[in-house]
This record gives sequence, C-alpha cells and structure tokens, in this order.
Amino acid sequence: MAEILDTVLLLALPASGKSEVRKYLAGMSPEVCKRDFHMGETVQLDDFPYVHMMRQLDVALGALGKPSVFFHAGDRPFKDPRDWGTLIHLVNEDHADLIAKKSKKPESAAQWLLKRFDAARKKVGAPAVFVALDKATQDAVCDKLEKEAQALLTDKLGNYPTSLKGKTLVIEFARGGAQGSAMPLSPPFGYAYSIGELSPKILSKACILYIWVTPEESRRKNDARANPDDPGSILHHGVPIEVMLKDYGCDDMAHLIERSDQPDTVRIEAHGKTYHLPVARFDNRTDKTSFVRNDRKDWKPAEIQALHDGLKGALGRLAKA
Repeated sequence: MAEILDTVLLLALPASGKSEVRKYLAGMSPEVCKRDFHMGETVQLDDFPYVHMMRQLDVALGALGKPSVFFHAGDRPFKDPRDWGTLIHLVNEDHADLIAKKSKKPESAAQWLLKRFDAARKKVGAPAVFVALDKATQDAVCDKLEKEAQALLTDKLGNYPTSLKGKTLVIEFARGGAQGSAMPLSPPFGYAYSIGELSPKILSKACILYIWVTPEESRRKNDARANPDDPGSILHHGVPIEVMLKDYGCDDMAHLIERSDQPDTVRIEAHGKTYHLPVARFDNRTDKTSFVRNDRKDWKPAEIQALHDGLKGALGRLAKA
C-alpha cells in the first residue's frame, strides 16, 4: 500500500463536491491526512481560473464592441470545443513550471496570460485568438484584465512548494458531454480525451478520485452554490444552464471504468503508450459535501463523519492499487 499518493486527479461533474473535498482535506492535520487519506500536504492545480479568465476576455471584448472569441455568449458553451484541450495544456504548463519552480516577471500579466492561451490552443490545433486582435484592441483588453491576471500569476507563483517530497499533487477538472450522448463520448468531450492530453510526467504518477453524482444532482448543487457576486470563486461560482446540459449533461467515467481491461482502472492511450490509472469513486449521490461551504463552527458531527469515512474508503482503495 502506498504511504502517500503522489498525484491525484480530482474529477467530477460541476458542483459535485470537488472543491469542498479540497477544503475539507486542507483543514486536516498532516498526521490525519497521512493516516486516513494517504495524502501528504496538498499542492493544487485547477483549470477553473483559466475558464474564468477566458470569459473575462470575452466580457472585455464585448465592452469594446468586439465579438467574443472563446464563448458563444456569457451564458453559453465554448465556440470551439477544442478549448477543453487548451485548458489541459495550461495545466500541463503549470505543472512543468511548478516542478522547475519557473519564475515569471512579465511587464504585463494580462499579455503573458493571453499569449499562453494562444500557445495552448496551438497544441490542440485551434487558431490563436489574442495575436489575431489588432494592437489597439490587444492593449485595451490587457488594461481591463491586468488586475485579475496579476492575481492569477501571483497565485501560480505562490503555489510552488520548496519540495514536492512527501506532498500530494491534486489536479482538479470537470468534463462531460451533452445530455443523452451515446458512449464513448467523441473528442474533445469527456474524460478520455482530456486525461489523454495530460503530460506523460503527470500520467505516469496519476490516480483518479472521482466524485460520483448524477447529472441531475450536479445541476441542483450548481444552482444551490451559485453566487453571482463571486463568479471567480472556486467554491461559489455557477455554471450556466446551457453549459450544464450541453457540456455536462453526462460524463464518461463509468464507461471508462467498465471498459478498462484491468479492474478499477481507467485505460488511456496517449503519447504512444498505454496508461492504466487506478480509480476510486467517492459516492456523493446522497450529498455528503455541501456542508463544507458553511462556517466550520456549523459543521455537524454526523456530516463530518460521513464525509471523512467516504473519503477514507475511496483514497484507501487508491493507495492499495
């Protein structure tokens, strides 16, 4: 049994409880995390901040009377679904920078970020969006996005640990497909595609903790958590209903588990190799996580026990794999 899990892909439909699980684990002592969850101090990567900044770019363009580049509208899906892969390549870059402790001191954090978007899009065969804008528009949107882009860069650099020894890297993202889709989901939708876009360095050490809820429960919890005054928050952002139905109306995790040629794994063909990623499902179909969004003093012992035991069982299965 692994004493400490190296890299955990924390996957689920939106609002399923991923961020609440992260918050709960962050509140545990190192001794409890190691003993009960086989996890060291966590280092966390997440693609949601990039989704938020893509939407902010479209808002900035709209204010200038320009057409959006990433989304059909503020409450609608991606114009180009290949941007699900764009997000993964941004995470790959964050992972490589974290390992190398690569420092960044750009003159403009917004320009640095938008050029990263273009570079990541190139890797999935999608056209550049930032450099395609005229210079005046580039300057104007960078001015509007600079404060948030600088905060994102500060968070990125502040996330570098002195060493990853004894720590667990947690990488969080959500993927799916349109409601009623047949399996397997067609790329670039679903987990099979996005996991396959992860770098070999991530895949070689990764296992999957999947938080299991139904699409209907995901939509209910998404409505419950949404705070329109805090759209960039990890815990309180809401996903538009059209996106929930067209991008997260189902997912392919059960299909991948059932079709794998090794039990309790997800088989991924990527980079000329076959990866079998150990997988465990934390059953959250009956809600065990929403209470974590409340003030800690309001947490009830029975709620804490149910979440703790569920995570302990799932992560224990991963440690045995």
